Amino acid sequence: MSTSRIKKALKISAVDLFCGVGGLTHGLVKGGISVKAGIDFNANCRYPFEANNSSVFLERDIEYLKAEEIRSFFRNCDVRLLAGCAPCQPFSTYSRSGRNKVHESQWPLVLAFGRLVRETQPELVTMENVPQLLAHKVFDDFLTSLKGYSVWWKVIDCAAYGIPQTRKRLVLLASRFGNHKLELEPDTTGKTTVRQAIEMMPTLAAGEQNFSDRLHMSASLSELNLSRIKASQAGGTWRDWPIELLADCHRKASGATYPSVYGRMEWDKPAPTITTQCFGYGNGRFGHPEQNRAISLREAAILQTFPADYKFAPEGSELSFNQMGRLIGNAVPVRLGEAIAKSFLAHIQACSSKKASALATSN
Repeated sequence: MSTSRIKKALKISAVDLFCGVGGLTHGLVKGGISVKAGIDFNANCRYPFEANNSSVFLERDIEYLKAEEIRSFFRNCDVRLLAGCAPCQPFSTYSRSGRNKVHESQWPLVLAFGRLVRETQPELVTMENVPQLLAHKVFDDFLTSLKGYSVWWKVIDCAAYGIPQTRKRLVLLASRFGNHKLELEPDTTGKTTVRQAIEMMPTLAAGEQNFSDRLHMSASLSELNLSRIKASQAGGTWRDWPIELLADCHRKASGATYPSVYGRMEWDKPAPTITTQCFGYGNGRFGHPEQNRAISLREAAILQTFPADYKFAPEGSELSFNQMGRLIGNAVPVRLGEAIAKSFLAHIQACSSKKASALATSN
């Protein structure tokens, strides 16, 4: 291979498994990677994925997806990236009761991701998931699927990458080009606060919807919960309330282990992890720092670093808090996808420069 061929800028093309509404895809594109397709079994993801990204949505169950369907999107690509975040509900601390032990031992979606890596052999692979994955055998099984790759992984704090959340995530990068500069590059922008993210949003009352942005809608509050949020301080807990506002569970000794439910966010700190139930005041520290309501769906999306005009549902369609909450809470933060893209591009450039330098020296 000539030195001039190595110095040619290689373009990375990706297929995004478990793409959801396109958080990872949108970040990869912003970071300089072309995403050929997003694949997910949830039909509700089609509109937001295609409306905001110049890419194709394929409705498939990844467990039964055939490698040839992925290869069809990778034809004539310089460098192929297989990306994805297998759904992490089995690891959730919110759903530990009633877990199916047999199902947990199989982890079919993570294993399906590994199978597709083996069968398609892309040059690059990335996986984003919950840190708890490291404690399970399925992670070792996934690493086995990466035989022949250089692999880097780390549990990162999303707040260190300009994402206004205290969200911990496992990020894995793998490459067939070697391990030179294979890591998630540090972000230099610093932490982003709730104030920086959503202070400019129009004022809402609980139960209201903004006329110009219908996703900027806040869930209703009962009279009791309205009294509770009025008694809540930013960064405080339900322990600040007068005794007549306490729920029965708060009066029990076990209630002391849940200080962050019915809490307000703080303006000058990152938000807590945005979950699928982030629209509910009683589901965590999801109260607005100042207004007497929970954060809106749009504010949740912005805290996930989606652009303020990201489309989640067709005009005129009915919006469901539960459905939109799942789509937003399950998404990969856009800014994390952007960091992954920039890291892979730096890796490719470093490997190409190293190889070119070696060839020049040998000549």
